[in-house]
Parts: sequence; C-alpha cells; structure tokens
Amino acid sequence: MISRRLPGQHLEHRRVVVKVGTNLLTGGGEQLEAHVLAALTEQIADARELGGQVVLVSSGAIAAGRHRLGDGEPGRRDLPTRQVLAAVGQSRLMSLWDELFELRGVVVAQALLTRRDLADRLGYLNARTTLLGLLERGVVPIVNENDVVSIEEIRDTVIGDNDSLSAEVANLVDADLLLLLTDIAGLYTADPRHHADAQLISRVERIDAAIEAAAAGQPGARGTGGMATKVAAARAAAAAGAHVVIADGRSAGVVLRAASGEAVGTHFLPTGDRVDARRRYLLSNLQARGRLVVDDGAARALEFDGKSLLPAGVLAVDGEFQRGDVVRIVTSAGHELAAGSVNYAAVDIARIRGLHSERIAEALGYEYGEEIVHRNQLVLL
Repeated sequence: MISRRLPGQHLEHRRVVVKVGTNLLTGGGEQLEAHVLAALTEQIADARELGGQVVLVSSGAIAAGRHRLGDGEPGRRDLPTRQVLAAVGQSRLMSLWDELFELRGVVVAQALLTRRDLADRLGYLNARTTLLGLLERGVVPIVNENDVVSIEEIRDTVIGDNDSLSAEVANLVDADLLLLLTDIAGLYTADPRHHADAQLISRVERIDAAIEAAAAGQPGARGTGGMATKVAAARAAAAAGAHVVIADGRSAGVVLRAASGEAVGTHFLPTGDRVDARRRYLLSNLQARGRLVVDDGAARALEFDGKSLLPAGVLAVDGEFQRGDVVRIVTSAGHELAAGSVNYAAVDIARIRGLHSERIAEALGYEYGEEIVHRNQLVLL
C-alpha cells in the first residue's frame, strides 16, 4: 500500500459522497482520461487515511463503452444505443477504478442502482444497509445508475442523471458532504463560457429564484445533467442536513480541501436538520407518488405549528397513489412545503377533502385516523 503522511490536516466532513461527471472524466473528449481518474483516486485514498468514509458516484460508463466500441456516432442518444454502450463501458469503468484504488490498497465495490431500488421502501433500506456496511468495512462503494436495465419504455424508472442519484445516495448514507465535481469552478451568476463578467457564487444559504435562474443555461457538453440538475441535487441534499459543494474536479486537492472545510467552488449550506432514516426516505424525490394542494391555514399549521395534515385543509389531489405512499404537499401558490406518507388513497382523499375529520367515516364508510398525513410521517422541505 502506498501511504502518505498528511500533517496538519483533519476532516471537517467525515462521510463524503463524491460525484464525478462525464465531462470531468473525459476532459471534454470522447474517452476516459486515466490521469483524471488517478488524481481523484489519490485524493479519496488520502481522505480515508484521515479517517474519512467516501462513496464515489461515477459517471462515464457510456463514454467508456463508446470508446471501447469505436462508435463513430458520438451524438446518438437513443435509449437502445445508450444501453449497449453502458453494458460495454460499465465493466471498463469499474476495472479502471479498481486498478487505481488497488495501488493504494483500497478495496472498492460496485453498486448499480435503479429508481425502483430507491422508490421501494424495502429496496431503499436494503441499499442503505449495504452501503453503510461497506463503509464500516473501509470499502469505497462506487455507485452508478444501472443504465443497462433502468432506461426502459417506462419513463419513471429512470433517475435521469447522476447528480440526482448522488443526492439520493447522500441522503441514503447520512453524508456530511455531497461534493459535485465538474469541469468548471462552481455556480456562476451567468455562464462564464459566454459572459466574461460572470462571477462565482461562493456561498448559498438558500436556493431561491435567483439561484435557479443563474443555474439555468449552464449545461455540460457531454453529461446528461448540467448546472440546473446540480442545483436541484444540492437542494435535496441540503434539505436533509448535508453540506453541498460544486467545484472544479481538476483543481489540485479539491476533495481533501472540501472535506476539510476549505472554501472551494460553490458551498450550499444545509437548510434542514439531520433526519432519521424514515424521514430521509420521505424526503427523497424518488418516493413521491402524487401531490396534495393545501390551503393557507393548513400550510401555516404544518410549517409553524408542527401539526398533522387534516382533510379540512386539502384543496386538491394530484396523481394516483395508495394508502402508505409518499406524496408532496404544496401550497395553493405551488410552493413545495413537505413530503409525507398518506393514511388514505388518492380516491379517498378526493372524497373527504375539505371535510372535518369527524366526517371521514360517514363519507367513506371506514376510517384510518383523523389525519391525511400524521405529523410523525411528515417532513418539511
């Protein structure tokens, strides 16, 4: 094992999810750049020597497959082509990571996830148990969406990009820091490749309309995401209590610097407290089966008074869901307020919305409780 002394350094964030994008791993070209992977490997291994635990969410399987097959049509993005390229490239990508980490005596494990793995409660808990078990044994899990099977005709089985996946993984393992590494320094006030006066936004306390507007129109060249998906991922992870940093993965020592609390890139501060496993499940974007629109009184009761959601406060029901499913709760103005597990199916809520709780049994012929969503099964966003 190659080991290095790292005097004077300590990790402010011990459990870190590092997401590396296709643009970074290919250097903007058509194939993986081994020296980029090697530099990231060294930094992650150094973080482990300082007592850190790291989960690596790695893009690049499709790029690796395209290079391996000598695909002459790099612009093709149809689903069958992506499945073929991912099937060829996934093993190549893992082989490269495995060889590089082995030089530092680090064991890695592959974890391929699909939306259904995380949307199903049992699957969510199984994935969490496995990833935490790997971390406790000193293994670096390397996570990717299982593109070979997840890109299907059923559109809602796809997570969509590894930015979203990395936020889900950060929540899954109780990460202290989600580090989104790309090929630019962070979030700017405008696209720095087209606006010379664009300024780096170094600190974000809350993601508002101005931040979302800044993120729009700053895509990557070859990734499926872009700055907008990174900001969306930051919102999800920060809401669960994690710090989030978007930074240039080519910057020297960026992993250790971010994990040590140094100001690099764009730092999104946590907007929520740490939540237990059940509430983290509710917070996940992948779980929502529908929406409930609530009136202003119900919104105030949920947000400021710590109350449950009662049928009297529900204005509208959107989507088809069953008892026990997770829904998003939104205000009449469209603001996402909370997520929670419902006591009643969508068809039942449509019948009892606006009613006082004592009339539930009269309207339905049965009752599962006076709440649509109990406070213990609800988390604010």
